[in-house]
Amino acid sequence: MKTLIAKLTSTDAGWSALALRVPVGVIFAAHGAQKLFGWFGGYGLEGTAGWMDSIGLSPGMLMAFLAGAAEFFGGLALIIGLLTRPAAAALSIAMLVAIFAVHFANGLFMANNGYEFGLALLAASVSLLFSGAGKLSVDKLLAGKLNR
Repeated sequence: MKTLIAKLTSTDAGWSALALRVPVGVIFAAHGAQKLFGWFGGYGLEGTAGWMDSIGLSPGMLMAFLAGAAEFFGGLALIIGLLTRPAAAALSIAMLVAIFAVHFANGLFMANNGYEFGLALLAASVSLLFSGAGKLSVDKLLAGKLNR
C-alpha cells in the first residue's frame, strides 16, 4: 500500500505544475459546484440530471452526480495538490465524455458550443496526470515522508 501511495504522490515537476493545477482546479471545482449544488448559476443535481437524461446520458441522476463529483472534488484535489494523478485521470475521463457527448458535433469553437474549452481542460488534466502535482502540494509533502 505504501508503494502505491508513493507512486501516486511522486512528482519531479516544478512550479509549472502549480501554475497549471490551481487555475484549472478552480475552473473544475466551480463547474462541479454548478452541477452538484446549483452554485454560480448552475442547475444543481436535479436540473443537471434532467439535462443529461435529455441528451442520452442515462441514468441522468447518476451521470450528473459522477460528473459533478469528479469536477468538484477533483478540482479541489488539484488546488491543494492531493492525489493529483487520480484526480487528473477522473477529470480527463469527464472531459472526454463532455467533448464527445455534448460538444464534438458542434466543431471546435466555443462560439458554436464546440469542444475547444473541453479540449484545453483535457490537455491540462493529461499534463497533470503525467507530471504529478509539483511544488507546493500535499502530494510532494506525502511523497517526501513516504520516501524516508
